[in-house]
Amino acid sequence: MKYPSFKDLILFENDDYIVVNKPPFVASLDERGGSGEVNILRLAKQYSADAQVCHRLDKETSGAIIIAKTPEAYRSVAMQFEKRKVNKVYHAVVDGQFTFNELFIDLPILNDGNKSVTIDRKEGKRAETIFNSIKNYRHYTLVECKPITGRMHQIRIHLATQRAAIAGDDMYRGKPVFLSSMKKGYRIAKDDEELPIMKRFALHARHLVFKGLDGADIVIEAPYPKDFATLIKLLDKFDA
Repeated sequence: MKYPSFKDLILFENDDYIVVNKPPFVASLDERGGSGEVNILRLAKQYSADAQVCHRLDKETSGAIIIAKTPEAYRSVAMQFEKRKVNKVYHAVVDGQFTFNELFIDLPILNDGNKSVTIDRKEGKRAETIFNSIKNYRHYTLVECKPITGRMHQIRIHLATQRAAIAGDDMYRGKPVFLSSMKKGYRIAKDDEELPIMKRFALHARHLVFKGLDGADIVIEAPYPKDFATLIKLLDKFDA
């Protein structure tokens, strides 16, 4: 896999912070067992020696991620996350048509440490997300997801509880999107196998607001990566 240049990922930079648009399939941090794979933390440290990644995104999830250049900057953002002062907005494409209007999901999540999470009202930790439909297609919905807490897989499992699994998220019963399912008369050569439009689940960290060390808001908008943009373009064309 070809890794992008770190500089090309930067959406914002000042003396204290860098915000990058994380590509899909790149881990945020060193994964357990240290496979030596390139990740955002390693790329950031090559660019700025004291860099620390302030939060993580799932490996397949793309979008905005905050990196602190100094321990003071890291502490400041860590406190903002702890106090739920960081405003995060994700976009997801889900299977089916849904009209979410400020839908508030408050279902506790238990992380068993084995990369799997479950809804558990007794043992789980509090998890809250707000969902709004942005655009309805014939077979899919583009959804805005605002996580208030930051649990592992939170958006993915909360959507799944509404029978609105994210497209391509096989862990939560989301199905991949094929062009043949929406483009009339689409034919594929006899010996060819049709590939899904996206090779991952359709989730992107789109928008982020946090405070710099001077107390001023830092507002970030992360453009869709190529695969997500292509999916939206094809839905607009063939599934509207």
